[in-house]
Amino acid sequence: MAERTPIVLASANPKKAAEIVEILGSHLELVPRPPEVPDVVEDDDTFEGNSRLKAVALVEATGLAAVADDSGLEVDALDGAPGVWSARYAGEGASDQDNVDKLLAALADRPDPADRTARFRAVVVLRYPDGSEVVAAGAVEGHIAEAPRGPGGFGYDPVFIPVDGDGRTFGEMSQDEKHAISHRGRALRSLLAQLDHRTA
Repeated sequence: MAERTPIVLASANPKKAAEIVEILGSHLELVPRPPEVPDVVEDDDTFEGNSRLKAVALVEATGLAAVADDSGLEVDALDGAPGVWSARYAGEGASDQDNVDKLLAALADRPDPADRTARFRAVVVLRYPDGSEVVAAGAVEGHIAEAPRGPGGFGYDPVFIPVDGDGRTFGEMSQDEKHAISHRGRALRSLLAQLDHRTA
């Protein structure tokens, strides 16, 4: 791939940034987000919009291309919540455990997996200094477990059981197993495919 110009990682979430590096790092020349760049206010009501806000802010701050993603969990029984509010579901500054606890409480009266269907979505925006961009999306269907399982991943991973898996939560999978079917893995591979097409 000809895409060897430096690309800044826009994510301020170290676990999310690590996943992006694991999937893209051998294909693109990724550089860390400068620590002096302030957090970006993610106030759009779509994953794509929030991802673009972050990418644009890092392009403006660094003068380099930037890649950002925004992702979240949509639970059908909760009318798509927490959605773009996934990281702040239990309030500003909420921990992963706070968010998971609130989610499980909201579904406590729905023990049937058929009533706990959900999906993870991710949208990735690669923005260039000239204003051009590449946008890619990924999703994975599943349902919410009744209790957290597994030490891996982050966010809602310990309570999300993907349809494409073997009954384990993302929290019970290795990173490679998760990346193979995850929303972020699918979005990032779609991004790479589009870049290959652009440079072919």
